[in-house]
Amino acid sequence: MSTIDDLEALMAHKRDREATRARLLECSRLRFARDGYDGTSVRDVAGDVGVDPALVFRYFGSKSALFTEAMAGSSAPVVLPDGPVEDLPAKLMHQLVFEDWSEYAGEHPLIAMLRSAGHEDTKDRLRQQICEGYLDVLSQLADGNEDKNLRTELFGAWLLGIGILRTAVGTPTLSKATEDELRPHLAAVAEALFGRPVPVGD
Repeated sequence: MSTIDDLEALMAHKRDREATRARLLECSRLRFARDGYDGTSVRDVAGDVGVDPALVFRYFGSKSALFTEAMAGSSAPVVLPDGPVEDLPAKLMHQLVFEDWSEYAGEHPLIAMLRSAGHEDTKDRLRQQICEGYLDVLSQLADGNEDKNLRTELFGAWLLGIGILRTAVGTPTLSKATEDELRPHLAAVAEALFGRPVPVGD
């Protein structure tokens, strides 16, 4: 075999290895999002891809390391919707509840990660995402200083609760509710907690 043939074979092997590794991450992300850390096994992930479980350990070292890398996107800095802060409640409801998150089994990464909240630093990552990514900005909407942080966290809990009941629990009415149906309730809750009207879209 020529040097060129050797190089081509090496490059093909590298591409196959990278493709397999990417597929393992994709499948494990779906598994962790749907079943949680404890409900997902390395054997499950390997079976989804059609490889030996030993290959997963060779690429990632451990199930914990696989989880950390697969869910890395869920702990990336939060990208808030553009626009004035007054528009944030409606836009956050869309982002958290109605946006397509197919790579995380159809749920917002924060909600998907709640299934694995018992894993090592996941709770700290969730707290950082929620507090620094969302609540700090939402608190700007709250009139006055009394109970400002409490009211902001209550609104965040309300939004996350909608996402959890729609996807993780699948309650019969909320799971079928449309964004238009929820908007007037969003307006009422936001005004009650923030002390002023907020736009909720058309």
